[in-house]
Amino acid sequence: MPSRTIAIGDIHGCSRALRAIVEAIQPAADDTLVLLGDYVDRGSDSRGVLDFVLELEGRCRVVPLLGNHELMLLDALQNLLVIGPWLECGGDATVRSYDGRLSNIPAEHLAFIGRCKRYFEIPTHFFVHANYAADVPLDEQPDDLLFWQHLHFHVPAPHDNGKRAIVGHTSQKSGEILDLGHVVCLDTYCHGGGWLTAMEMESGRVWQTDRDGRLRSQ
Repeated sequence: MPSRTIAIGDIHGCSRALRAIVEAIQPAADDTLVLLGDYVDRGSDSRGVLDFVLELEGRCRVVPLLGNHELMLLDALQNLLVIGPWLECGGDATVRSYDGRLSNIPAEHLAFIGRCKRYFEIPTHFFVHANYAADVPLDEQPDDLLFWQHLHFHVPAPHDNGKRAIVGHTSQKSGEILDLGHVVCLDTYCHGGGWLTAMEMESGRVWQTDRDGRLRSQ
């Protein structure tokens, strides 16, 4: 079977959804799972999400992107002044998953976040967490677009590289994928009652699971 490239949208602490969607996908050793960022916050089991992603790295090729919630977590660890705003953005759930203490975050979890990528690309698609500037090379994209700008505020033009963009970050509270042709958003609001979404780039096949790990019938 040819290898596959499969993107998974924002997980946000929904470990049961992640485990169930990976079980449905059944990735082989030569498949690539591109995780679009935001592993932590809002959902109840950020710690379990990161534990499982680390397990996945021994099963197939995992390409983790950095999300704005990982950036907020790192900032909170370094600057007491930003802990309050982070907690209000869902960081409180992350702290609870580590038994109420940020000091309980294992070194391997922080090392994982530290090696998350800003972007990833294959011959046909590129992957970023939030948004992009159409006329700027991927390795020069500004942080405010790459990690923070919602599609609600700006839909970019097709990128100059001619590839289709796969993004997360802009939660689709309908639970449905936002497909604008040149850009596709896979954040389908799992933690809020929607779905965790995975999409195979080669075939367009989609899998979705809810936060309790139930597979959506297609």
